[in-house]
Amino acid sequence: MQRIERLKESPSQTAGPYVHIGALPNFAEIEGVYDEDLGHRMITGEAKGERITIRGTVFDGTGAALRDAMVEIWQADAQGRYPGQDGADPAFAGWGRQAGDMETGEFAFETVKPGPVAFRDGRLMAPHVSVWIVARGINLGLQTRLYFADEAETNATDPILARIEHRDRIGTLMARPEGDGVYRFDIRLQGEDETIFFDI
Repeated sequence: MQRIERLKESPSQTAGPYVHIGALPNFAEIEGVYDEDLGHRMITGEAKGERITIRGTVFDGTGAALRDAMVEIWQADAQGRYPGQDGADPAFAGWGRQAGDMETGEFAFETVKPGPVAFRDGRLMAPHVSVWIVARGINLGLQTRLYFADEAETNATDPILARIEHRDRIGTLMARPEGDGVYRFDIRLQGEDETIFFDI
């Protein structure tokens, strides 16, 4: 009879300060790996739709800005299509990765406002952006969503937002316009106004 040795799961580790070295070498001042860091540029040509900037900061439970956070976003193009789908905008990557500024913690993405995407039952989801956050002290990357506060009509019928039991917390998922195509989306890990995170 064959004896099977089973390996045990190793302890989880935080992303640590080295996450920038592996994922954003140019940001970490390591040259020669990539011409520019992967995910740095989401718009690669004459992309269709409204160009916007998403700005935000990740805050810890004490209200201090995390200066070593890394944020990734995934989203549909202006027509609600993801890269690889028929008719998707070839000038839009649909994915971006940014580090927070080492002084202020602020991240920024130059992108396009996404269009509505069909839910699996055919209903339309409101324009949204999927957000993933890693930083020192976070064992597993955190998943959340960004919705647009100025899309009240579609937000009201969004099937994901409809499932959130604590209605008063939906505001933590809203990016608010700051003018000139800029939206502010701050992420709070704990405490008052803690962002809703999804178990994916």
